[in-house]
Amino acid sequence: MPQFAANLSMLYPELDFLDRFEAAAKDGFKAVEYLFPYAYESHELAARLQAHDLQQVLFNAPPGDWDQGERGLACLPGREAEFRTGIAKALAYAAALNCPRVHVMAGLLPAGMEREALRPTYVGNLRWAAAEAAKQGVDVLIEPINTRDIPRFFLNRQDHAHELIAEIGAPNVKVQFDLYHCQIVEGDVAMKIRQYLPTGRVGHFQIAGVPERHEPDVGEMNYPYLFKVIDEVAQQCGWTGWVGCEYRPSRGAQPGGTSAGLGWMKANAKASP
Repeated sequence: MPQFAANLSMLYPELDFLDRFEAAAKDGFKAVEYLFPYAYESHELAARLQAHDLQQVLFNAPPGDWDQGERGLACLPGREAEFRTGIAKALAYAAALNCPRVHVMAGLLPAGMEREALRPTYVGNLRWAAAEAAKQGVDVLIEPINTRDIPRFFLNRQDHAHELIAEIGAPNVKVQFDLYHCQIVEGDVAMKIRQYLPTGRVGHFQIAGVPERHEPDVGEMNYPYLFKVIDEVAQQCGWTGWVGCEYRPSRGAQPGGTSAGLGWMKANAKASP
């Protein structure tokens, strides 16, 4: 069975954020991810990780003005200085939290602009970020996101992500392969795992049920099968990464709702050899 990381931005919503570390550890998670750490001092987060024997495996670089709808700066001409400041901040947190990967959100297509017109800005920003991240052994991740959840997002497809990685040309730029987004945009998820995981360019997986984005045993995807595919291909190519549980618990903020919905993880653990 793959290694699962609890996404603390979505799981345990009934708890204060800092209390979610303990809850995840009690449920058997060995690692965590979340959207953004910047509302907290890095030493405070590091203390929670240490206290509960958890690894920090992923978080996002600053995305611009999130509350005003921005979803990344990497593709936006004229925002390069702000982008670089954000990357520096993310890498400082990565060092403090011993986190090996940072997701850099691409951003939204500005009104009246086509994707190809933004490509040079995106590639240039990612090359710069990759060079800075390489200095401390951090991978920079890019994620295709479906346009139902985030309309006008710059990056939507696996093939597009891998084309961009080839153009960027930095070995520490990798894909954050979210099976939920992939199923909505293009499907054929198992074959895409088989196609892309052996390339060495997949740095992280994320999962959620489709279409409601609840637990992976709710919805149209056969996750037990997909977990077996990941295990099989990972064993063949030596991949040892994490699968982030980035879903909204179907029980919402009901006390204990996240824990009650983890039957899928326990069942897959029992089914693993």
